[in-house]
Amino acid sequence: MELIPLIILVLIVIFIVKTAVIVPQGKAYVIERLGKYRATWNAGFHVKVPFIERITMRVSLKEQVLDFPPQPVITKDNVGVSVDSVVFMKVFEPRLFTYGVENPIQGLQNLSATTLRSIIGEMELDQTLSSREEINTRMQSVLDEATDAWGIKVTRVEIKNIQPPRDIEEVMTKQMRAERERRQTVLEAQAHQEAVVSRAEGDKRAKILAAEAERDAQIALAEGRAKSIELVYQAEADGLRKLNESAPGEKVLKLKGLEALKEVANGRSTKIFLPTDLTGVVSHLGVAAEILGTPAATKEEADPVKVVEPDDCCDDGEKSKETVDAVQTADDIQDYINVAKNIHF
Repeated sequence: MELIPLIILVLIVIFIVKTAVIVPQGKAYVIERLGKYRATWNAGFHVKVPFIERITMRVSLKEQVLDFPPQPVITKDNVGVSVDSVVFMKVFEPRLFTYGVENPIQGLQNLSATTLRSIIGEMELDQTLSSREEINTRMQSVLDEATDAWGIKVTRVEIKNIQPPRDIEEVMTKQMRAERERRQTVLEAQAHQEAVVSRAEGDKRAKILAAEAERDAQIALAEGRAKSIELVYQAEADGLRKLNESAPGEKVLKLKGLEALKEVANGRSTKIFLPTDLTGVVSHLGVAAEILGTPAATKEEADPVKVVEPDDCCDDGEKSKETVDAVQTADDIQDYINVAKNIHF
């Protein structure tokens, strides 16, 4: 009799275990009653009828990453490549995922391989290597549309690697090296061209600056000379103006004329131009000297001027009459000027 309560307690525990179901977060349970779909339980506490209802499939609602093995693909230009792809998917309808296809993951893998072959088969090798984004977009569109009936949502497709044959890799490496060498040559040529142009521009600028500096120097020199000439003539004009203002007498003017004759008859000229009134000037000076008591010239001074003939290797000892007369006239003028300077007007 004591075993009956114990047996009843065990049966109650078994009933509770078989009846109470707790679905974790991110999961969904598909429930069948007597072999027929009844409901889909989401996260939370649920009660199941024992021996009548059962959990057919526990489905994960999280996004899953399916890394499929590399697939051999032939491009449009008959180059065999190996393509490795990754598919990101999630179950949005557990009922369709359970009853839509026998093995949904394997079906998605086969569908991915056939779609990849179809898309890359329309492209050449160079286009395949440079159009990964286009391949990803087209594969996602095709797979998502085809797996809607399976309750699967394809969120993203990525091409991990495209591996061409080894001989193609060698050709591509040589091509890449040649392209890089070509770019290097072009860059060096452009750099040389820019350097030559810059050097020519610098030389041009230097010559322009030098020409401008020379021009400015010539202008400054010409301005200085013009200013100097202007000052000289201005001084001469001021002297003449002051001389005119002082009203010089006739005797002063004649004395100035004799000084000018002295400068003319400096011995370096072979011809001397004498004024027509030289006799009158000299006579006036002589009369003035007698009136003012100026001492007369000594005998040595009154004697005729002796001409000192310079040594000349080309001279034959005979002087021309014009040369002797010119020297004598210069000496006479010098004597008259000396006499005139001793006279106080």
